[in-house]
Amino acid sequence: MKWLRESNRPRHILYGFLGALIGTLLFSIGLTIGKEYGDKAWSGKFDRLDLWATLIGGIAGQIVQLFIIWRIWILF
Repeated sequence: MKWLRESNRPRHILYGFLGALIGTLLFSIGLTIGKEYGDKAWSGKFDRLDLWATLIGGIAGQIVQLFIIWRIWILF
C-alpha cells in the first residue's frame, strides 16, 4: 500500500471519491481516463497506478453515495 502515498495519488483518490459521490462511478472513470490522457499528452507517461488510485476512490465514493440514497429511500 506504499504506492498509494507516492506522488499525488492521495489527490487522485480524493477526486475519484468526489466524482463518484456527486456523479457516478462511470463519471469517475471518465475523469480518470481524461486525466491520464492529459498526462500522456504533456509528459508522455501513462501511469496505471494513478488510474487505480482514482478508481479506488471512485468505488468508495459510489458506495457512500448508494448508502446515502438508501437512507433517504428508507426515510420516505
